[in-house]
Amino acid sequence: MKTTSALLIVDVQNDFCPGGGLPVPEGDRVVPVLNHYMALFGERKLPIFASRDWHPATTSHFRDYGGIWPVHCVQGSEGARFHRDLALPEDVIVISKGMDPSRDDYSAFQAIMDDGVRFSVVLKELGIRKLYVGGLATDYCVKESVLDGLRHGLSVALLEDAVRGVDLKPGDSASAIDEMVTAGAERMNFSQLQADPPS
Repeated sequence: MKTTSALLIVDVQNDFCPGGGLPVPEGDRVVPVLNHYMALFGERKLPIFASRDWHPATTSHFRDYGGIWPVHCVQGSEGARFHRDLALPEDVIVISKGMDPSRDDYSAFQAIMDDGVRFSVVLKELGIRKLYVGGLATDYCVKESVLDGLRHGLSVALLEDAVRGVDLKPGDSASAIDEMVTAGAERMNFSQLQADPPS
């Protein structure tokens, strides 16, 4: 069977979960749901990507250096680790973003693999045409990743039961979902995917 679908898990790292440096409210609630998605994709031998913020200690992304965010996901720190209960498979493809100290890099499409190959290039090489996206946070990195996926000509499904938002302003997450759907993203949950599995 030719692989045309992939799962993208966005930034489910300790610093974005309760107790972290930049906690997303109920951010850890996405973990068991994403584990179900990963099991389904794993059974079908479909690629699973996990993006991570991987910031240097000094970056314009952080409040101390002109940005809007507290320090989070510094390279090699405990806060930058994936949540301990996230059941990433051995063959997960980890992609990293936010290493440039002069950029924010919210989108997974700004991420690279350890060998420097860009996420978009890997997707093209694998023949991926549909991307299923969940993770943190709805109104920032998830939104920008979904919109960039659409800009790259992919079909994109937003896994609504596997995202949570920051909501710096009340309603930001709901607005982000509306923006993604208006741009062409499909809303999906796990029961819907079980009924119509990826291929």
